[in-house]
Amino acid sequence: MSRLKTVIAFLSVCGFASILFGCGGGGKGVGPLPVQTPVSANQPAFSHLILVVEENHSYSDVIGNSSMPYFNSLASKYGLATQYFADAHPSIPNYLMLTTGLMETLDDNFSGTINDDNVVRELVKAGKTWKAYAESLPSPGYVGADSGVYLRRHNPVTYLSDVQDSASQAAKVVPFTQFATDLANNTLPQYSFITPNTMDDAHDGTLAQADSWLQANIGPLISNSEFQNSGLLIITFDEGDRSDISHGGGQVATLIISSSAKRGFQSKAVYQHQSVLRLVLAASGVNSFPGLAGVAPDMTEFFTGH
Repeated sequence: MSRLKTVIAFLSVCGFASILFGCGGGGKGVGPLPVQTPVSANQPAFSHLILVVEENHSYSDVIGNSSMPYFNSLASKYGLATQYFADAHPSIPNYLMLTTGLMETLDDNFSGTINDDNVVRELVKAGKTWKAYAESLPSPGYVGADSGVYLRRHNPVTYLSDVQDSASQAAKVVPFTQFATDLANNTLPQYSFITPNTMDDAHDGTLAQADSWLQANIGPLISNSEFQNSGLLIITFDEGDRSDISHGGGQVATLIISSSAKRGFQSKAVYQHQSVLRLVLAASGVNSFPGLAGVAPDMTEFFTGH
């Protein structure tokens, strides 16, 4: 069955809203999902996948902006998705799409538990390691409410039953200060989800502040020899400006950074957050995908073997 026919068939069973939010409602579990598209034979594997999410700015705000010289230097050197779109407004459905392949809720104040399949579950099932590095997290293992410049909705793993119901998994939610230590000790996990605080992700601070933070904190990762050998870094924005509703959440800048990435490549293909979820799992050697990641377009065009 073609991807289009598969999606149409699923629409008739579960309804459009159920695909986006989960059959049965936000976080309560989904019904049958579309038959998953097999992983591309061109998909490279990496030992470390790092995802950094910035906040609330459209593609046109960022690309070419003189306030973000570091980000734009990376965009010109590595892969840039020029037709990448967030899934919705406000923030939380985009973060949850990046982790569950479903938007789950449109309420930024959501405080429930999500039982749907997710990136943590698939990684653990495959014997892979992970951590969520959150700047200004009150304490290791914290899965509670907002605290100062830390916003829970920017740290989506804290909503997952897999994390809430397991002390060993919750212990993998750590303050961002741990990232520099793990990088220096060559102990980064297979998958890292990085959340800057609201002053450093352009949510409340400026784009210039976000750019400086990336240069200071992500620059050492890119120059690290282990990362250069087998690492993949993805930097994206959760959503565009509120006035930008293209494809639901607006056009955002997304970078694919790796020694295996095509240099200076600009993709014209349309992608959304479910494709990044698919990429981090497929590139980790996982071939089972949560939610819409199962049928999202592969991003293999960014790599030199494609």
